[in-house]
Amino acid sequence: MKERIVRAVAGTLVLASILLTYLVSMNWLWLGVFVGVNLLQSSFTKFCPLEKILDVVGVEGKAC
Repeated sequence: MKERIVRAVAGTLVLASILLTYLVSMNWLWLGVFVGVNLLQSSFTKFCPLEKILDVVGVEGKAC
């Protein structure tokens, strides 16, 4: 369950970044960069901030 939530949030943030870049400002590209870097670092370190947040909220399952 957590893995699906993490993927959904990451995908939503990337799409939001693209839309906001097109409609508002080029600076919104940094949101997509942040998401990408976070996904990359989590593949190496096995640390995912969103997973920790989901633990606090009480979502069961495995992620990242």
